Amino acid sequence: MNFTVTSTRQTKALKVVVYGPEGIGKTTFANNFPQPIYIDTEGSTNFIDSQKLPDPTSWTMLLEELEYLKSTSGIARTIVIDTMDWAENLAKQHLMAKNNWDAIDASSYGTRYVALADEIGKLLNKLSELVELNYNVVLLAHSETKKHELPDELGAFDRYVLKLERRDASLVKEWADMILFANFKTTVITDSKTNSKKATGGQRVMYTTHKPTWDAKNRLGLADELPFDYEQIRVQLEQAMPQAEPVQQPVQAAVQPAPSQIQPQQVPPVQQEQVPLPEEPPQQQEVQMAPPENLPAPEYTEEISAAIPQDVADLMRMSQLSTKDVMKLIYNAGFMPEGTPTENVPQDLWAYLVSKWDEALKFLNN
Repeated sequence: MNFTVTSTRQTKALKVVVYGPEGIGKTTFANNFPQPIYIDTEGSTNFIDSQKLPDPTSWTMLLEELEYLKSTSGIARTIVIDTMDWAENLAKQHLMAKNNWDAIDASSYGTRYVALADEIGKLLNKLSELVELNYNVVLLAHSETKKHELPDELGAFDRYVLKLERRDASLVKEWADMILFANFKTTVITDSKTNSKKATGGQRVMYTTHKPTWDAKNRLGLADELPFDYEQIRVQLEQAMPQAEPVQQPVQAAVQPAPSQIQPQQVPPVQQEQVPLPEEPPQQQEVQMAPPENLPAPEYTEEISAAIPQDVADLMRMSQLSTKDVMKLIYNAGFMPEGTPTENVPQDLWAYLVSKWDEALKFLNN
């Protein structure tokens, strides 16, 4: 068997995690990466000049937006998820609705945390696929302090950590090429006469290497501490990044991200002759987000009932479904008697549909 020997040093898109307290400027910092596009899970991009995909209102929608980027080229070079801890909340809501759980906790010997880590793993795998297509990925996250105790030492101390569940934080840290911890640098001065203490300073700095009190790492030889300014690391980052534009994934080109679960079910033409004609042709003909410049506002002419929750409405727009389509699904699946008004559909049923959106689409198209 023959093998090809290659160099270990390669130019590759970067996987970066930036975390720190609220208000430190993480969103603005990420906006300096090459041609960024935001996936805003917390509504924090209103005060910067950039571009973004529609704000995801469900875990399913977030994953679909990543699928869209895999089949699209030319609109961005860096994908920014702002923030990862809010994205984790979407994953929690998804699992609770899907499994009828009240919370993600240690019940059933911690299997709920394992299920959550599996969902975060799916997200990271999709992001890794985008990295292979030359997209840089930046995950923003908040920080929090937790007590930490070393196994070979007595006593505990506070340290800054990602504001994620323990398993999820470990996955994210292992996945990243670079972890930058941003914080306000504060110096405590003690008055020798009164023994009173006063905090001074407050300049914004970023730490690039691991310390007992925070997690950080880099593979570019950055200084341990730098001002929290992208210009401080621009040269090193851009030398490590590929200069080529992200490439479109061939196998996804014909599928398109938003309706990817729907189109394979479009083969039988029988349904297209049935009465609710508006539900089928848009799925087959109007592939959402055709021109890149229209991506934040895909064409959608159906009027969605105000009784339908926002997360369901967003998925309906992505999948080109009308209120009539969704109510037909609810009736045919036996969730509610036929003729039940949209206003009478319970909230937990809407949440269940969001968590099972792929299966719901397949059922609707069969």
